[in-house]
Amino acid sequence: MEKPQVEEYEDRLRQAQLTGDVAVLEQLLDDDLVFTTVAGSVVGKKDDLELHRSGRLRITKMEPSESRVLTLGTVAVVSVQMEAEAVLDGICTSGRLRYTRVWTQRPDGWRIVAGHMSVVSAQP
Repeated sequence: MEKPQVEEYEDRLRQAQLTGDVAVLEQLLDDDLVFTTVAGSVVGKKDDLELHRSGRLRITKMEPSESRVLTLGTVAVVSVQMEAEAVLDGICTSGRLRYTRVWTQRPDGWRIVAGHMSVVSAQP
């Protein structure tokens, strides 16, 4: 049986974010996660899970429009553009975002160890 590829883990991540499935997010985020938010702050796994668990963050749309995956043995770098909508602390936001995620293969599957999110400006 073939091992799941990073693209399959990316899809699991997107579904877990849309449904607020903290149990799945717990499995996919590495304990040592370093994630840079669109505002430039750095958060870890505990911070990310708490946003979902508390209900402060509710992601309502994540539609990938472009994706690239570079696999280097037990490490993969994913760059994906998303049309996204979310509610954070009661404030609705939407836009085109670019995520870069670094995955590492652990004995029990792929985990995100680092990531970055930025706003994609309007195309001319």
